[in-house]
Amino acid sequence: MSGNSAEPTDSVDVVLVKGGRTKIRYAAELLSDDGTRIAVRAPWAGNAVRDFGFVRFEAGDVFTEYYWRDRWYAVKEVRDATGALKGWYCDITRPATLSGGELVVEDLDLDLWRSADGTDVRRLDEDEFEESGLTERDPAAAAAAVTALDELEVLATAEGGLESLLE
Repeated sequence: MSGNSAEPTDSVDVVLVKGGRTKIRYAAELLSDDGTRIAVRAPWAGNAVRDFGFVRFEAGDVFTEYYWRDRWYAVKEVRDATGALKGWYCDITRPATLSGGELVVEDLDLDLWRSADGTDVRRLDEDEFEESGLTERDPAAAAAAVTALDELEVLATAEGGLESLLE
């Protein structure tokens, strides 16, 4: 099987890599893999509550995560323990790879948040992105990351735009 195809399984380990090191690894249910887009579902993988000020991720939250092999982002639909939609957290990443039960994604620091009601759309961690040195080390990847963030911001502010990625 190719290094980018799903192995026959109903679960995968999501491996988020940042700066060449594994930032977090967690088990997720493989929902679908159409060869381009991979969808998984997992409970909040953090050890504690993460309060960003505009949203809290906590025990009981469920993330339905969408990754692409040909796009520079991942979109995560976040719901609380009752199933109520909190919003969408989008990571700017290199295209995902899935092999041997591991879904590997390289985080490029930039993020976007959109609240459930669409009134709060915010770009996140642009300072971390600048400090990462990616622009100097890999200008093409940095340009792709900024383009992906711009694209997601447009989709997040358009009626049904972000949701259209997840259908």
